[in-house]
Amino acid sequence: MKSANSLNERSLHLLKTLIDCYVSEGLPVGSRTLADAAGLNISTATIRNVMASLDQLGLVHAPHTSAGRIPTDQGFRLFVDSMLEVNPLEQTLTEQLKHRLDPDQSQDALIDTASSLLSDMTQMAGIITIPKGGHASLRQIEFLPLPDKKILAILVVNEKDVQNRVIHVDRDYSQDELIRIANYLNQNFMGQDLFEVRSRMMAELHQARNQVDDVMKAAVDIAGQALKPESKHDEYLLQGQTNLIRFSELENAKRLQQLFEMFERKRDMLSLLDRCIQAEDIQVFIGREAGLDGLGDCSVITAPYSVNGEVLGVLGVIGPTRMQYSKVISIVDVTAKLLGSALDHG
Repeated sequence: MKSANSLNERSLHLLKTLIDCYVSEGLPVGSRTLADAAGLNISTATIRNVMASLDQLGLVHAPHTSAGRIPTDQGFRLFVDSMLEVNPLEQTLTEQLKHRLDPDQSQDALIDTASSLLSDMTQMAGIITIPKGGHASLRQIEFLPLPDKKILAILVVNEKDVQNRVIHVDRDYSQDELIRIANYLNQNFMGQDLFEVRSRMMAELHQARNQVDDVMKAAVDIAGQALKPESKHDEYLLQGQTNLIRFSELENAKRLQQLFEMFERKRDMLSLLDRCIQAEDIQVFIGREAGLDGLGDCSVITAPYSVNGEVLGVLGVIGPTRMQYSKVISIVDVTAKLLGSALDHG
């Protein structure tokens, strides 16, 4: 790929100006428009010569004969790597993010809010991976009997996160029996990791199979189901994907179909998001750099969110390559930091 060092100052300035105009208007930029916007005392003929050189380098191209030019993915990459100035997010937007990412919310609510905020603030698609395991300690558990040999388990996890699970058992239990089982679990396992509680109970039952009473056996059976890890750890939340329909670059029906089909193939998206998590920094994928067919006309900007130095997941924005990279990067970066802070204080 062409580096900024191989272009003179005038060429870089014109490329940056062209990208600014294209991002703002969404139309090919002609030499006269570029001359006015660049503020350089040069002729349109000189600008056309510079554009021809940039075209040969693969940084811009003319989508139609005798039309103006637009940046290519390579042009956007050079702009992001060498010319982009990421400014601090406006104070009003930062305060809005802080207010919405209230630490008193549950983990699930914070994850949902973060994805929604990314979509609302950028008017593009917001995406976030569900935190993987860890940080799931049992605060309290209660059981309610349901008809047809079912029980409603109500778990309070990490002080405030409430989870409801319906479990199937081999007989009907009375409310008194379920209270005894809940009391046993709360008295012996409060504050412990959910997975460890389940493993420890199974081990104790195996070691003292003949000495335990019916309450203990029932507690192990019921807790074994109630505390089973959920499968959502390998999923992500995507919101605002319909926002992408309004961008002219993506209005082609076939392109939209490929994009939305890719969203449905969670394995493909997760492979990309896993790469972002491993990078442990802000990532910008432009066009086909993401390696996914449906994202050929899109850019993906992501940042990891962490608690106590441990990366829990990654969040980001998906939009057209014609986006305000500086603003979107700032929104993604601040949202990731505020989400990590909210989860840490929850």
